Amino acid sequence: MASEDRFNDEDFIARLHNEQTCRQAFTEVMRHFSRPLYWQIRRMVIDHDATNDLLQNTFMKAWSSIDHFRGDARLSTWLYKIAVNETLTYIARERARNEVSIDSDDAFLVNDLAADPNFDGDELQLKLQRAINTLPEKQRLVFNMRYYDDMRYEDISEILGTSVGALKSSYHHALKKIEQFFSDND
Repeated sequence: MASEDRFNDEDFIARLHNEQTCRQAFTEVMRHFSRPLYWQIRRMVIDHDATNDLLQNTFMKAWSSIDHFRGDARLSTWLYKIAVNETLTYIARERARNEVSIDSDDAFLVNDLAADPNFDGDELQLKLQRAINTLPEKQRLVFNMRYYDDMRYEDISEILGTSVGALKSSYHHALKKIEQFFSDND
């Protein structure tokens, strides 16, 4: 979310609520946020095609409810909330489809990662992804947003509706679990 310094929320919100400028403004919003939202979703669901579908769903939901967006939160926060909700719904559906307990890890998401033609990582990155997918959902979200997106805790707090203190604790626990995964799997 660091690149949004150039992104003026007030200007875009005004343009999004104007019939003459809303389509062009939304196109610019999509262009600006597609990449960070894509990677936020991709880190959770792993699969490129599913990520593209979820990103499209995110923007469709945002477009269909743009009239209800009042600007109480930043545009990025609102979009990330939609993307996170879409992602969590998808993961829940995949768990049910794969008959995986909500309490078990989401290793099923990583199983085909090495064979994915869109994955260009090495063994270490694959191992890190496996470690991340052993984390509970919330810790995984917090870890991804902090580690990969370098989001501030305050921004994550707005997106996930959790206190900054709880997020710091979640991130700390996630780091410890990932470290433990690496030492157990050497």
